[in-house]
Amino acid sequence: MGIRVTVVIPAYNATKTIHDGLDAFARQSFPAGEVELILVDDESTDGTPEYIERYVKGWGSSEPKVRVLRQAHRGPAAARNLGAEAAHGEFLLFTDADCVPHVDWIKEMVAPFESPAIAAVKGAYKTKQRSLVARFAQAEFEARYRQLAAAEYVDVVFSYSAGFRREVFRSIGGFDTSFPVADNEDTDLSYRVATAGYKIKFNPAAVIYHQHPSTLKQYLRKKHSRAYWRVMVYKRFPGKAIRDSYTPQTLKLQIGSVVLGAGALVLVPLAPSALYVAGLAGGLFAATALPFLWQLPREDPGLRLAAPFLLVCRAAVMATGLVRTVPMLVSKTD
Repeated sequence: MGIRVTVVIPAYNATKTIHDGLDAFARQSFPAGEVELILVDDESTDGTPEYIERYVKGWGSSEPKVRVLRQAHRGPAAARNLGAEAAHGEFLLFTDADCVPHVDWIKEMVAPFESPAIAAVKGAYKTKQRSLVARFAQAEFEARYRQLAAAEYVDVVFSYSAGFRREVFRSIGGFDTSFPVADNEDTDLSYRVATAGYKIKFNPAAVIYHQHPSTLKQYLRKKHSRAYWRVMVYKRFPGKAIRDSYTPQTLKLQIGSVVLGAGALVLVPLAPSALYVAGLAGGLFAATALPFLWQLPREDPGLRLAAPFLLVCRAAVMATGLVRTVPMLVSKTD
């Protein structure tokens, strides 16, 4: 049998991370002869393409075929599209140069495609990090995965662990390269796939290992960016701002309660009764946070202790990301 699966990996200055992923692809349980890896270098300055070519030089029939493509510096969305254009596989899988697939990742990503109704597959993140912030980030993903697993089909598939039928990916137009940063361009693609009527399946057994933000500063910066760029996607798909399969409604309530509570506290010197509003906002926040807190692992008391503070920080910084979009949204309607 020929190539069935093409794995596309964008790479930019990836010499310090790509080797772990390549080693993991060399050990996949899926037949190596049916897989090709296409690594697309985004004009790295550290010799990434040459490093990859040297690293896989000795690979034989027991490892996947590897091709290295090069492009001018245009970002990961363009790199993924270039790899998809060159792909021979019936199925396109995407991950990143700092990700390490579980030994069964390809097998699990392809398995849902046994149903001809499935057009795309979303896999899952895990991490081996032990920092408090990284453990909290993983707990967030696990909560989202429980929500996704409860749905027969989902409307999100993120680029760290994504699979598409090749013809569907190409017909939908691939990733939108107009996104100036690597943030939410995969959400935009997901919504285009879902609104076109294609079915997306979540498979939590398709595991990619990843490095989450390990410090509070890194984590909050990422959450601010996520909120800002998600609004840019919601402009195209306003119905998704109300509900999608990935974003908990409780998160929206938490952001709103933090904004309401902070605003009420500011008004307390002028209107003491605003303190009651702040109290109600705090009660709403606590009520929406309890299900998440209850599901945190009991063997991690440090995380359970820190999580309420981190939830407040998350809601506050995401609110600033939303506020940042207001001038742009207003200017578009003038």
